[in-house]
Amino acid sequence: MKGVLLVNLGSPDSTNPKDVKKYLDEFLMDPRVIDVPFWFRSFLVRGIILNTRPKKSAEAYQKIWWEEGSPLIVISERLQKKIQQKTTIPVALAMRYGSMTLKKGLQELVDQGVDEILTIPLYPQFAMATTETIDVKVEELKNEFFPQLQITSLPAFYNKSEYIEVLSKSISEKLKNLDYEHILFSYHGVPERHIYKRDVTKSHCKIDGSCCITDSPAHQFCYRHQCLKVTDLVAKKLNLQPGTYSTSFQSRLGFDPWLKPPTDRTIERMGLNGVKKMAIVTPAFVSDCLETLEEIAMEGEEIFHEAGGKEFTVIPCLNDRDDWAEVVTGWIDQWRIVDVKTAIA
Repeated sequence: MKGVLLVNLGSPDSTNPKDVKKYLDEFLMDPRVIDVPFWFRSFLVRGIILNTRPKKSAEAYQKIWWEEGSPLIVISERLQKKIQQKTTIPVALAMRYGSMTLKKGLQELVDQGVDEILTIPLYPQFAMATTETIDVKVEELKNEFFPQLQITSLPAFYNKSEYIEVLSKSISEKLKNLDYEHILFSYHGVPERHIYKRDVTKSHCKIDGSCCITDSPAHQFCYRHQCLKVTDLVAKKLNLQPGTYSTSFQSRLGFDPWLKPPTDRTIERMGLNGVKKMAIVTPAFVSDCLETLEEIAMEGEEIFHEAGGKEFTVIPCLNDRDDWAEVVTGWIDQWRIVDVKTAIA
């Protein structure tokens, strides 16, 4: 019997600093999030970050928390329910971090008689700190607790036509009749070393002006290429004119080189350069969360206004749109018949 496990990032159980600290500890101690030796990661996270950041992060969560709970959790649950209504096989939901564990999600499916599972990391682009850490954790759990399971993971879907179609539609609906001067595609940032580490050719990725647009096997696991590709495909789909859109990377952490340009400085530069009306979309996320609702919709707008900008339009993530649920259901139904890598290639 086949079943599906949707997987998103996760969230603290509440906005209490203690819950936020517990969540951040699990998240930041992941060796694929902060990929440094354990002793240094432990010193950095538990010796420094967790002594200062939980209170500030808790305040940020309080700004965006819904009555039902964490927006990311609530939205993911809504999406899961819509997908379950559209397919006959069991669909469960889990988070990589937090109390909605991957183990609980796998167990839920096993309890329903499932022995073959498709995991769907809810990230359009591949990254060490997102898709890879999910796949690795699922494999660990399989080996330890569920050796009978056959598990397949949905590959990154950043360039799939049906995904680009629904993403473009969501953007065009928000921009319809909107007089804007520039649209910024803001993706979650990663350290540059993550790009180099996942270069299967060991030589192609140089993070320059050409490597991401020159065909290479490295692109299968190159987060930067996949982000730029989404921007390019959506721009072509919407017939955006050169100079009216650009790409940036948000949520920097630490002092190591991260992907550039940074979103906050890009927003500021837009305002200082005379842009009065801008829109922003965050295609690294399929569900609105702290990084979109607080970092972009609140902090980003404040930066823009302080720099002289006037109108700041935030385009929602795909969330639980009916057409997005249809797309995911389509991938599931294809997998039921043939191997997923063949089905959505």
